[in-house]
Amino acid sequence: MPIVYPHKTAMPCRDPEERRRSWDEVAEGYTVERAIAEARRCLSCQDPVCEQGCPVNVPIRDFVRHVALGDFAGAAAAIRRRNLLPAICGRVCPVEHQCELRCVLAPRQDPVGIGRLERFVADWERKNGNGETAAGEVWRDQKIAIVGSGPAGLTVASDLAQLGYPVTIFEALHAFGGVLRYGIPQYRLPKEIVDEDVAHLVALGVEFVRDVIIGKTVTIDQLFGELGYSAVFVGTGAGSPVFMNIPGENLKGIYSANEFLTRVNLMHAYSFPEYDTPIRRPNRAAVIGAGDTAMDAARCSIRLGAGEAHIVYRRSEREKGARTEDYERAREEGVIFDWLTLPKRFLGDENGWVRGIECIRTELGEPDESGRRRPVPVPGSEFTMEADVVVLALGTNPNPLVPQATYDLEVDSHGCIVADPQTGATSREGVFAGGDIVTGAATVILAMGAGRRAAVAIHEYLQQRTAEKAASR
Repeated sequence: MPIVYPHKTAMPCRDPEERRRSWDEVAEGYTVERAIAEARRCLSCQDPVCEQGCPVNVPIRDFVRHVALGDFAGAAAAIRRRNLLPAICGRVCPVEHQCELRCVLAPRQDPVGIGRLERFVADWERKNGNGETAAGEVWRDQKIAIVGSGPAGLTVASDLAQLGYPVTIFEALHAFGGVLRYGIPQYRLPKEIVDEDVAHLVALGVEFVRDVIIGKTVTIDQLFGELGYSAVFVGTGAGSPVFMNIPGENLKGIYSANEFLTRVNLMHAYSFPEYDTPIRRPNRAAVIGAGDTAMDAARCSIRLGAGEAHIVYRRSEREKGARTEDYERAREEGVIFDWLTLPKRFLGDENGWVRGIECIRTELGEPDESGRRRPVPVPGSEFTMEADVVVLALGTNPNPLVPQATYDLEVDSHGCIVADPQTGATSREGVFAGGDIVTGAATVILAMGAGRRAAVAIHEYLQQRTAEKAASR
């Protein structure tokens, strides 16, 4: 029986004051010694229930055991049996709500730092050159088109390429990675990691095509028809922003989180003056919302020069949606949290720029349809908050273009493509879908899990079609 220490092994991070003006990665990762110490906290349970919390079924017990023994190559091989993007997942997965939530050490002690160990193994593999992907061998003749290069699309492409299919990923933007590229800041997910994972797929034989808007440049019907694809996977994500619909929302200096983070990440506003991306650099920023995206927007605002960055949220700290780790790092960096605060209207100056927010205090009433207590305005508690940049981080809706441009593709009342949760099959034969376009805004690892299931279903679908053709001859 291993000696189990009650707390996770600390992961070194850069000093909060230093990182307020730096886009370098915040977390420095485990050393070899820290990784082995943390892995030795694992009880190697006979029934590893932590694995039930992983959407892509990473063999957690096995890879952690390899780390505890100092066999990092073995740990990397175990992870990559199920996870294409370990360096990414080790950084951005909400492990506290998934694998680590199931750890048998919790709640009496800290769960094993599964996410931190996954990151360590992936980074060790990158550093030691053991993550090269062997060239893929395309030997099947049924072409597969993937719409969107986010985590769901990358996972489908990897799995099907390894089965010998010719796979093409169509991306609307000029760079690949989807939300990994435009949504997650450099200090949390360095973009060279995304580039390396794309390069792994290129080595497998996957073709990447940029600047193609499926539903506009090319339709799904054309993919099946003149372009000759046998199956299509739609992983276009949830990129349509949600607004508050209150007075003043069209003032200059008010951004949706999608636009703000896309300018910062995809358009390299973080790399000024090398890139002179148009974006207003705040003196006092206010971010509406309290999820992971809101934390990203507030922390980016600080790095863009804000003297103050506020999180404005109509509920309390307890109801926030952000990962605990990112919330704590935001606090360390000086983000100010205005809980139980509801914006009523935005105030502008004579030139049409935002200058403040009229707010009202709230208190929590009965639970609403989300299961969280409903915020109720407190009469007479109105006040004004100064802000010269406002970011609305209120969630996103599915990208509507592909469903609108595709005949007989069923969507639900929220605009999500209706797809079988186990296979990704849609109402249109040969069209599969997964990730945020099906579930609404969710997590990287859930999108990957959907991609993995869809890849299996696409293979079975094409095998069945091949068998039917052979039988009809």
